[in-house]
Order: sequence, then C-alpha cells, then structure tokens
Amino acid sequence: MTKVSVFGLGYVGLANALLLSQNEQVKAYDIVDTKIESLRKGISPLEDKEVHEFLERDDLNIEFTKDFADAVKFGDFLIIATPTDYDEKKNYFNTTTVEDVIEKALAIRSDATFIIKSTVPVGYTEQVKKKLKTDNIIFSPEFLREGKALYDNLHPSRIVVGECSERGQKVADMLKENAFDKEVKVLLTHSTEAEAIKLFSNTYLALRVAYFNELDTYAESRGLDSRQIIEGVGLDPRIGSHYNNPSFGYGGYCLPKDTKQLRANFENIPSNIIGAIVDANTTRKDFIAEQILAKKPDVVGIYRLTMKANSDNFRYSSIQGIMKRIKAKGIEVVVYEPTLHEETFYNSRIIKDFDEFKSLSDVIVANRMEPVLTDVEKKIYTRDIFKRD
Repeated sequence: MTKVSVFGLGYVGLANALLLSQNEQVKAYDIVDTKIESLRKGISPLEDKEVHEFLERDDLNIEFTKDFADAVKFGDFLIIATPTDYDEKKNYFNTTTVEDVIEKALAIRSDATFIIKSTVPVGYTEQVKKKLKTDNIIFSPEFLREGKALYDNLHPSRIVVGECSERGQKVADMLKENAFDKEVKVLLTHSTEAEAIKLFSNTYLALRVAYFNELDTYAESRGLDSRQIIEGVGLDPRIGSHYNNPSFGYGGYCLPKDTKQLRANFENIPSNIIGAIVDANTTRKDFIAEQILAKKPDVVGIYRLTMKANSDNFRYSSIQGIMKRIKAKGIEVVVYEPTLHEETFYNSRIIKDFDEFKSLSDVIVANRMEPVLTDVEKKIYTRDIFKRD
C-alpha cells in the first residue's frame, strides 16, 4: 500500500481520500475541526450519494486527523485539495492556501512529494517549484461534478498527470487502480499543459451552457419553441443531445472562476471566444432578470439556491446574480432553501414554510422544475425545458 495524505476535504479532497482508501493507506486532514469530527462518525459534510455510502463502509484504510504535522509525516504523496477562489481584483486565482500547505510541509520534511488537485492558473506549478525550490510538485487536474465527485473519480473520463516521468506514471497508476473503470485513458503531460487541459475543459463546458442559453434567449424573445429547436440541433451527431438544457447561466464553484482565469491567461494573446463566454453569462442573467421583472411582481420567490440536482452547494450559483438584479429594481425577494438555517440570505428573507413561500410569492423562480411546484405552475418562471440536468 502507498501512504497518501490529503489536505482539504471539500468535494475534491474528500472524493480523492475515499477513492484511494480502497487500496492505499490514507490520512485526511482539514482545518475545520467540526468537519473532522463528523467524518470520524461517518457523517458526510457533502450531499454526495457515493460519499455517504463509502463513509458507511468498514473496509477502507482511512483516518481523519486534525494534526497537520502527523499528516505530513505520514504520506508518501501529499495531495493538496484546498480552495483556490478567483480574485476579481487581481484577475487571478488566490493560490495562497496551496502554497501555505507546501511551505509548512517542507519545513517538516524536505523530501515531501506533492500532488496538487486544486485548480490553478496555467504555468503555476512551474512557478511555485522555482519559488519554493523543490521539484517534488506534480499537478493532476480533477474533472468532477458537484454531487457526483466520488462517482466521477470511480468512473473517470480520463486521468491526467502533469509529469512525464516514472513518478508521474506511479501517480496515474494509483488513481487508475482505485477506479472502478479499469479501461480509463491515462495521459501524462508537462505540468503547464495539464493546467491548460483543466481550464480549457471547463471553459468548453461553459461555452456549451452559454450557447444553448443564448439559443433559448433568442427563442423566448421571438416566441419560438426552444425545445423543438434544441432537439433539432442536437440530432446532428457532432453536436449531440447532452448538456443542452437551458438554465439561468453557468454557475457553481468551477465554471465561473475557471473561465475568468483562462481569460486572464489570454492577456496579450489574440482571442475573441474566451472573453465572449464570460460576457455571455452576464448577458443571460440580465435577460432572465428582465423576463421576471416584465411580469410586474411585488414579491419574487426563489425556489432553491442550489442549481443542480443532488447538490447542497450554492456558492456562485447563477441565481444570486439574478436576485441582485431584481432587488436593485426595488422588488422584494424571498427564498425557499431548506438546507439553510439562517433567517436571511444577503438581506433576503428565508421562508421556511413551503406553503407560506408559495402563497407569498407572485412569481416563483426555479432553475429546475420539481413535482412539488406543480400546484403553483402558473406562478413559475423557469427555463427547464427537458426537466433534467
């Protein structure tokens, strides 16, 4: 068994820790003590079916720890999966958490080998290796969906490791051997190319969301049937009928920040498409807000802040931008979000009683239609054409 330590137990870190604990020995560390306590009791901090199931197993080789030094000393490989949020002012990912872990770990043991799973700017790994004077840093991107993080690790679309070496192959083999799908394609690249693969992949997904949203904007503006158009377009096998259900814009933790970071990486490089993808998301939110305001409501109800099924994460969800636009026009906005225990969300009242929420709202905004809303269907504003995704 290879000994692996994981730092940061969000979607990426916890999914990797549980994946590898099937055949490796894993120590998983997080700075949030309550999270560690919950995980020790088998309670998942995430809404993820496979994570829940794995935490109920008693055959995994995993220990959750609050001791940073102990985790550093334990691992042959140290996986870093700390958050790297996008800094709007600097036009750059805030990679401080990644560097903090590496610097503190190197002070404990200089031979530590790091695998960065956090998303970073193109060229970051080479820069940090020079800055911290170590060659023991490998970047290996993640391609995970919220609510499906462990599933996507068990059934990966591909495994990419940013080091063309025997050590890089060992990392790839370790990830592959713990996956359920053994025929997964493995790609060893240079670190900068691996970083680019991550950002260009997510930006393409954002492009696809933005494209079908723009098609839907056109159809709604002209009184056309969006579904018929999208179905006809998707019959071309080069386009396909996947990932094409209109929404309020792309949101979530990855796509907004990754597209902006890639745009920043294009500084001084001739381009049109990447910047347009970022702009298209803003335009879509403007349009959705205008369509809601055109109904002249006194109270707008937001049904769920989460934008995806089986997700409890509403950081950067597209609905927040729409809420801001509606409130800026003086319209009251109330929220129904059962995962929140607070009384307000960004100064909007949270209505805990679902019947009260439905009665109070003149228009109910729902990114995805659900059966519980059928009795107030006439109040609903949604662009959920295919009732999925």
